[in-house]
Amino acid sequence: MTSESKLSEEILIDAARAAKKNSYSPYSNFPVGAAVLLEDGQIFKGTNIENASYGLTCCAERVALFSARTASASKVVALAISIGHEDANLPTDSLVPCGACRQVMSEFLDPDTLIYVDGNRMFTMDELLPHSFRLKV
Repeated sequence: MTSESKLSEEILIDAARAAKKNSYSPYSNFPVGAAVLLEDGQIFKGTNIENASYGLTCCAERVALFSARTASASKVVALAISIGHEDANLPTDSLVPCGACRQVMSEFLDPDTLIYVDGNRMFTMDELLPHSFRLKV
C-alpha cells in the first residue's frame, strides 16, 4: 500500500466515523457511517437512517453512494465503512456491508475498487460480491 492510499484510507475511515455519529438508528441501536471518494477528489458521507417500517430504512453505504451520484457523475475510487458502536466488540466477520448494499455498490464500483472496513480490513468489490448481478447498459 502506498503512502497516498494509506492517507486516503485514514481520511475515508475518519469521514465514515464522523458520518456514523449522525446515525438515526433508534430501533437497532446499530449505527453505521460510510464515505465515498470520487475520482475528482470529492468525498460524500452517508449514515444509516431507520424507520419504524423497517423496509423503508436506508443503509449508510447507499446514502453515501446516492448522494455522490446526485452531486457528480465522477467515478467512485474508494469507499469506507464504520460499523457499530466503538465499544461494541463485534466479531470481525460481522463488520461488512449487507447484501443489498453490496449489490448497489457493484453498480457504482469497479471489481477492483477498494473498500475499507473500519475494524476489519480492506476488500475489493469483487471480494465482497464475486458474482454480482449486472445488466449490460
